[in-house]
Amino acid sequence: MRTLITVLIIVMITPRLSMAQHPASATAPTDLPAPVSAELAGTVSSVKSPKEIVKDFLSQVRSGLYPEKAGAYMADTVLAHQINSENPVTVRRTPANYTAHVREFLTLFGRFEFEITELLAEDDKVYARWIQKGIHQSAIDNYEPTGLPLIEFTSAVYRVEKEKIVEYWIQSDRQGMDEQLKKNAVLASGK
Repeated sequence: MRTLITVLIIVMITPRLSMAQHPASATAPTDLPAPVSAELAGTVSSVKSPKEIVKDFLSQVRSGLYPEKAGAYMADTVLAHQINSENPVTVRRTPANYTAHVREFLTLFGRFEFEITELLAEDDKVYARWIQKGIHQSAIDNYEPTGLPLIEFTSAVYRVEKEKIVEYWIQSDRQGMDEQLKKNAVLASGK
């Protein structure tokens, strides 16, 4: 469907040729569609799917590359459901506090590696899983920085409405992170 729309747009925005320019005959072609305004053509071709929006958000913002671009992908207020067994909580995120949240990751982990390992979409929801690899550079949960590697596995489901993320449900391997912090603390102490 997207390919068909793209082809139609290309055909529709192709300018009509004058009789002198038309190579096939000396008469003006009559089978070409009327040109489409640039405004309409731009609107049709710039619509992104929820999957594309989430992929771009993760690649640009959550990756730590451009946290300040959060407003391009997030609604003014986003419900962030943080799923954990002992105390599930929903917080309201804004693009500004999400930017600060990502910058906090950069403080904790340094310029980390970020790899999207799964991205699945159905209707307005997109499931994403990623791996973040960084270096422990600031205190985390009372563990002093060790300068040793930390790996975090996370998955989330994002809901997109009107080309903006409006809600998400997120889970991280907190037990795995805690085990790494404990192990790294022992290694760093030399015991």
